[in-house]
Amino acid sequence: MANKLDVRLGEPTLVPPAEETKKGLYFLSNLDQNIARQVRTVYFYKSACRGNEDAAQVIKDSLSKILVHYYPMAGRLAISSEGKLIVDCTEEGVVFVEAEANCVIEDLGDMTKPDLETVGKLVYDIPGATNTLEIPPLLIQVTKFKCGGFVLGVNVNHCMDDGLSAMQFVNAWGETARGLDLSISPVLDRTILRARNPPKIEFPHHEFDEIEDVSNTRKLFDEEILYKSFCFDPDKLELLKKKATEDGVVKKCSTFEALTAFVWRARTKALRMHPNQQTKLLFAVDGRSRFVPPIPKGYFGNATVLSNALCKVGELLNNPLSFTVGLIGKAIDMVTDSYMRSAIDYFEVKRARPSLAATLVITTWTRIPFNTADFGWGKPLLFGPVTLPEKEVILFLSQSEERKGINVLLGLSASAMKRFETLMEI
Repeated sequence: MANKLDVRLGEPTLVPPAEETKKGLYFLSNLDQNIARQVRTVYFYKSACRGNEDAAQVIKDSLSKILVHYYPMAGRLAISSEGKLIVDCTEEGVVFVEAEANCVIEDLGDMTKPDLETVGKLVYDIPGATNTLEIPPLLIQVTKFKCGGFVLGVNVNHCMDDGLSAMQFVNAWGETARGLDLSISPVLDRTILRARNPPKIEFPHHEFDEIEDVSNTRKLFDEEILYKSFCFDPDKLELLKKKATEDGVVKKCSTFEALTAFVWRARTKALRMHPNQQTKLLFAVDGRSRFVPPIPKGYFGNATVLSNALCKVGELLNNPLSFTVGLIGKAIDMVTDSYMRSAIDYFEVKRARPSLAATLVITTWTRIPFNTADFGWGKPLLFGPVTLPEKEVILFLSQSEERKGINVLLGLSASAMKRFETLMEI
């Protein structure tokens, strides 16, 4: 039924801040620079006691008010004299589109395994945009369904916020829609994460290392990519943690460490990499509490740093799970204030992008409280991203409102996916 979704879009309008705000150029830190890509998400709402007649108007009016506090979102991206991304705070406004669907929300089917082509119709994109600068930082679509429910589609450039900042913004927007004061005041000054002068690169930053692809894994990805989701319920996650610690090499491990170790090994095996192939794992670590002094509460921007673990394939697969968990634990512990400042300075000097040959990137959405965004229709029934992971990426997504289980979503060639599926049975 999902492929029958027909969405009629209204004319896009611009929603500027409700009051005059600060104009001029707004600094983006080096942690904002390397991730300037669109992040599309959807929030599904349906209330037993409130229809959707005024949903678009309520969301539009409250957006205008919240933009007074988060005014860079109403600006436009530009390139600074240093050749870096910057926001020109023009008060032009956020792109806003009202839409109507020809069905009820239930017709979309199982939204824990959404058809992304269908759900993609619920998020607005600028037609014909060829680069980041042609897309405003934030685009909003409100789609009303025949059942009285509606979907809020959010399309934001990642350079504006990381997951926690994005949720801070959406929750504040929801508070504004319900007539409440903001529970968290935004801290917009990103110069607290400015590079040092002169820059000091004090650590090796292997995330940028070019790895020779001796296994010719690129060839595997020339085949058609299949996407599959694997469900790890709480019992399965506990079993993984038990397996990781049973030989006593690591005394305790988190769910993230156990699951990441398990899927890194399984994907490496499924891709049949050469034993002498160097392989790399990348994942983001939240730096908010790790900076000295800690980042102030309410900081709006990207405050995560990429960490990495490197290992030969033979070593990864011939050692027990505890070995891989140990590598991941070290990669997390490595992220100190000095390391993060060094990473910021590294980008200042090198302007490099992380290399992704023979690399797995873990992106986790499980710790971000997306189910708290309430605009007056209660908490969302469902929330999810509307983008399939790149071929180097595995996504960890929350399974349900309780957020206890984790769905693992990835894309592999048909032959590699068959092997990966077998390895998921524990």
